[in-house]
Amino acid sequence: MAFKPNYNQQRAERTRAKQAKQDAKRREKEEAVARRKTAQDAGEPEPPDGTAPADPADEQGRPEG
Repeated sequence: MAFKPNYNQQRAERTRAKQAKQDAKRREKEEAVARRKTAQDAGEPEPPDGTAPADPADEQGRPEG
């Protein structure tokens, strides 16, 4: 006999997976910001790999329009 589906448990698993993915993405962004700040403080040019913001307003912390 098969188990009755537990929709609340399945939903909780999906929510946990979504949250973990969002946390990982946020952590990567924070690490990228930290790398840019350390490079900027050291006076090194920003890396050409596309991680630097193209808009100077982004560097100053102003919110986008």
